Amino acid sequence: MNKNEFAKTPPMGWNSYDYYDTTVNEEQVRANADYMAAHLKEYGWEYVVIDIQWYANDAGTMRDKFQYIPFGDQEMDEFGRLQPSPARFPSSAGGKGFGPLADYVHSLGLKFGIHIMRGISRRAARNHCPVPGTDTTADMVADPSSICGWNPDMYGVRATEEGQAYYNSLIEMYARWGVDYIKCDDICDSWLYRNDHFSGWEETRMLHRAIEKCGRPIVLSLSPGPAHIDRAWEYGKYANMWRITDDFWDKWELLKAMFWRCELWQDHVKKGCYPDCDMLPLGYLGKGFGHERQTNFTKAEQRTMMTLWCMFRSPLMLGAELTKLDDWTLSLLTNREVLDLMQEDCRGTQILRTDDMAVWKNKDEKSGRICVALFNLSDEDAELSVSLSGLEEEFREEEPALRELWDRTEGRAAGRKVTAAVEAHGVKVYRIG
Repeated sequence: MNKNEFAKTPPMGWNSYDYYDTTVNEEQVRANADYMAAHLKEYGWEYVVIDIQWYANDAGTMRDKFQYIPFGDQEMDEFGRLQPSPARFPSSAGGKGFGPLADYVHSLGLKFGIHIMRGISRRAARNHCPVPGTDTTADMVADPSSICGWNPDMYGVRATEEGQAYYNSLIEMYARWGVDYIKCDDICDSWLYRNDHFSGWEETRMLHRAIEKCGRPIVLSLSPGPAHIDRAWEYGKYANMWRITDDFWDKWELLKAMFWRCELWQDHVKKGCYPDCDMLPLGYLGKGFGHERQTNFTKAEQRTMMTLWCMFRSPLMLGAELTKLDDWTLSLLTNREVLDLMQEDCRGTQILRTDDMAVWKNKDEKSGRICVALFNLSDEDAELSVSLSGLEEEFREEEPALRELWDRTEGRAAGRKVTAAVEAHGVKVYRIG
């Protein structure tokens, strides 16, 4: 199998983390899947992803002390493979895993994904659980010197034949459940392991080999970031997505910083290989963290975020509770002309970036369609401009027509320039010609 065929365009979907943290349950996943199928699927949104600690029966019960309870109450099979909590996911009872829930998501014409932590359960190692297909046990494949600095659930896995057998059995089980997408955490960035051996590089290869062996086209997403630009070749060889940032939340300074991150990674966006700007913190967020709230981003900033993600061609993963989306946010997510910037033949390029503004070009290499986005990164409204010559493209007309994709207004490139009044932290994006 060629992993670059699994996702020919950047994956688009919903992830439970920003709203539910560790606490999401089956009823809530189904409700969000229903909403996606009814309101978003026709626009390309298709992945429904359950984030961290779906195997924890006690998730969220000690939130004032721990996000991830040390040695908590985890569901596990006889081989030490973590299973969905039946209290939270009733259809998983009786050893069915996520099979029934995946079947439901698939019945809606959508795809099903899960979050996992790199490695093998520390409890499995302590209990000497057998590794399927081998005569060894979990404690022999576990690397107790490789422990995530923020989540205590797992040990790393040794790069041995038996370690590969563990990952093979894990991915085979996920494939049997009907998993289409895996977000693997504690594997993309080695910052916590600067003075120690980081096994994430080899465990990425092990996951890739296990996916190839299982025969199911499972998209592999790596977290957290920031990813290492000097390992771009490795991410692209073994994964479909890799985070270029730490957790992204609704703060202007994080959004502004994403412009230089995208500049750094723009040449590594290609079919099946997507540097990932992280989730879109839109709508209602934070309930599982103890404080439900609406996004802190202004409407101008939300348009800026959506435009940059699409111009750059990052994956789009919604962090909102979909059932609470308002009409304005829904319109942000269903603008076909902006979402078309994500198509397979499109390429995004940063033309200019200063502390106060940025200009991006997105070209459809097949049709020749060119779009340009003028971003106001300053704290004041401003008139921004870019010359057509600065886009390094040929235009048949001296002053070609312009169509602004958010407001859907029409105009001309007067004086062979694209010029716009742009509010603070906002954007204007134009199709030229």
